[in-house]
Amino acid sequence: MPAAAPRIPTITQKQVAAFLAPRPRDSHKGNFGTAAVIGGASGMVGAPLLAARAALKLGAGCLHVGILADNALSADVLQPELMLHSAQTALRLPKLDVLAIGCGMGHDETAQKILHDALQLETVLVLDADALNILALHPDMRTVLVSRQSANVLTPHPGEAARLLDCTIEKVQSARSEAAQELAKRFGSAVVLKGVNSLCVTRKGKMYVNNTGNPGMSSPGMGDVLTGIITAFIAQGLDVDQALLLAVHLHGAAGDAMAKQKVTIGMTATEVTEWARWLLNQWIIQSK
Repeated sequence: MPAAAPRIPTITQKQVAAFLAPRPRDSHKGNFGTAAVIGGASGMVGAPLLAARAALKLGAGCLHVGILADNALSADVLQPELMLHSAQTALRLPKLDVLAIGCGMGHDETAQKILHDALQLETVLVLDADALNILALHPDMRTVLVSRQSANVLTPHPGEAARLLDCTIEKVQSARSEAAQELAKRFGSAVVLKGVNSLCVTRKGKMYVNNTGNPGMSSPGMGDVLTGIITAFIAQGLDVDQALLLAVHLHGAAGDAMAKQKVTIGMTATEVTEWARWLLNQWIIQSK
């Protein structure tokens, strides 16, 4: 009789809450990292703003947003704490602790050049959405990604995973654990394969399954918010693997908190950000 497949451990609140600690009384924003989010081609500027707002509200110290669209606003009127720039300017910012790239970026020549330049930076990268689609089309960029000394986090949904692995979505979904492991191995990165029971593979190759989240989260911008939450925790000094596990679990738990309020249809990514902030603060208090 063949041996049973090893059980994938489940991420727990107790596990990820152990990564958290109250802030010292003499804190200032410089203690909690500088992050940037790059994306937002014409018609998709909301995507990097959602990610950056989430990163801000989950505790990153300083947040820059690099926008590709030519007609973008110079300030986020709903979140004026964010510093908005052109994408090219954002790439030249000094002392970035982490850069998230891809949210609403498109995949034209300008987007490709921006991603190419980002891969040259000596900072942690969180790659989402169109950054993953561009990588799937360009073997040369994939080679650069693998050769980077700084850590990378990939956040594909099944369609993006299929493009990166040059296979069908059906194949990814029928063997999700194998697909997640192959992505981590092939690209030398931490990975979250999103979907029902998202799978996280750490940089050390250990896989976890997340069981928070619900169908109400099937709405626009949820992936952007997750990218922002991962970015926030990396900016604040968490190890990349810790940041990934905490962010994925918290993101789903925030959606579950909304579902408990009988809000499923019409749940928005902005609301999930607010609930994630509230839960994070509760978890820190409980962990004392």
